[in-house]
Amino acid sequence: MDPDSLAKAFVEHYYSTFDTNRGGLASLYQDASMLTFEGQKIQGSSNIVAKLNSLPFQQCNHSISTVDCQPSGPAGGMIVFVSGNLQLAGEQHALKFSQVSN
Repeated sequence: MDPDSLAKAFVEHYYSTFDTNRGGLASLYQDASMLTFEGQKIQGSSNIVAKLNSLPFQQCNHSISTVDCQPSGPAGGMIVFVSGNLQLAGEQHALKFSQVSN
């Protein structure tokens, strides 16, 4: 599978899971993983999922605008940059978002 197809498949899985079952994201994070959210650094799979589950909304829908990927490191990793819109239930206007995953 080429890197762009792999990145697209990852992004589709990640945001579909985020929108329907945030707890299901735990397997995508490791103990060394870090989430920076509005300046707060959260490390480790269980802490990251706890933060995502504590967000003040239950329902949302991500609309992806861009997915860019680049190779990362000698072990065949990738950096994936995503941007798009986040529509919260009951809100008229979508929020812009961006995320970088390695």
